[in-house]
Amino acid sequence: MNCKKILHDLVVLKNEHLNKRHFILELQTPELLPQFLPGQFVQVLVKDSPSTFLRRPFSIHGFDPVKNTILLLIQIKGEGTRHLSLLREGDKLNVMYPLGNSFTLPAGKNVLLVGGGCGVAPLLFLARWLKERDVNVTILTGWKRKEDIFEKDVYQQCGEVLVTTENGSEGEMGMVTGHTVFKSDRTFDRIYCCGPDRMMKAVAHIASKKGIDCEVSLENTMACGFGVCLCCITPTNHGNQRVCVEGPVFSTKELGW
Repeated sequence: MNCKKILHDLVVLKNEHLNKRHFILELQTPELLPQFLPGQFVQVLVKDSPSTFLRRPFSIHGFDPVKNTILLLIQIKGEGTRHLSLLREGDKLNVMYPLGNSFTLPAGKNVLLVGGGCGVAPLLFLARWLKERDVNVTILTGWKRKEDIFEKDVYQQCGEVLVTTENGSEGEMGMVTGHTVFKSDRTFDRIYCCGPDRMMKAVAHIASKKGIDCEVSLENTMACGFGVCLCCITPTNHGNQRVCVEGPVFSTKELGW
């Protein structure tokens, strides 16, 4: 893995708004991008936003080495992300990368990806990466309502897509952890998960009961992105670890979940 941290001004090729709260930035640089791995992230400098002092971390949603582009899936939560949502084609964005570790390739050929809301951000890159390596991918996503769902057709290009909504307007009703795939006799060689901590811990508990290895991508607050500020520390079986360096991907066994 390339440990050298790079600062580049990337050009916005596209700003695609998926709904009122989510958008995707397609970014390109004349410099050759490093060979990103699924699970890694970047830190973005938000210029001209008086209330946004620190860089913002975003998972790499997609990486195209041919086009030399990356995709960032962003949820509008505050002033910084609202400012990013207004970027136009041709605008420049200062980005630091590559950051963090990555998901690992499973020993077997059948995996389940579980994402809740914007927690699906790193899973598209992962799904494509696994498919290229002849791994059978099933993607389970959870949403509040049908209107919140986005990119379902894109994920379907990578494998089977299962959906839950809290109000039952699409797929199965309830939370992702209540989906019948967990109650069936289907077996998976590994589960990958990203989303709210409560959801990931519930998925980790199910995986543990079934004897399935599970990896999660943590979303701790990150200020620097390269392990200096220590604000993203998480406890593990090996002591406190920096999520931005030793993570964001951890085995749930390592986390003691």
